[in-house]
Amino acid sequence: MADSSELVAIGVIEKPFGVRGEMRVRSLSDVPGRFEGLTRVTLEAPSGAVKGTTIRSVRAMNGSYVLGMDVCSTPEEAGLFRGWTVKIPQGSAPPLPPGQYYEYELIGCSVQDEAGRPMGTLEEILKTPGHHVFVVRGEQGEVLIPAAKDVVAAVDVPGKRMTVRWTEEATTKEPARVAL
Repeated sequence: MADSSELVAIGVIEKPFGVRGEMRVRSLSDVPGRFEGLTRVTLEAPSGAVKGTTIRSVRAMNGSYVLGMDVCSTPEEAGLFRGWTVKIPQGSAPPLPPGQYYEYELIGCSVQDEAGRPMGTLEEILKTPGHHVFVVRGEQGEVLIPAAKDVVAAVDVPGKRMTVRWTEEATTKEPARVAL
């Protein structure tokens, strides 16, 4: 079993499915075919406990997946895994096209503007309906940066560094007000 820090979360177990101990899993991945080729996964409980298991069956169903795993064979056993995260080793993640990155590659990157001024560390990625938003925290506080090609100038994954097109005016402008 891989070290927990070397694993990538690809799904969350929502509930038991059927009478054979299968589980409905909500995908956290937007990589096509991510679940179809699975043979082994690591399950991680909210408490941090981990358990390796073999995948018996996988099928897509209504926007989620139904997985059969060796760790359970009854609905009651499957119910014990509700809320657990399904993880795979980072090395088994397929390569992405240029300009796309896995979340685990970006979290922890130092962020700077194009002039080289440090902005902080990318600590979180918010998933909003329009697009993702990078949460960068540093000495000046928290900055929210849209995950957009016109904002992100460069990403150095091995160097854990991101450069953004950002101006001082952008961080000091009053936010737009929305009438409700």
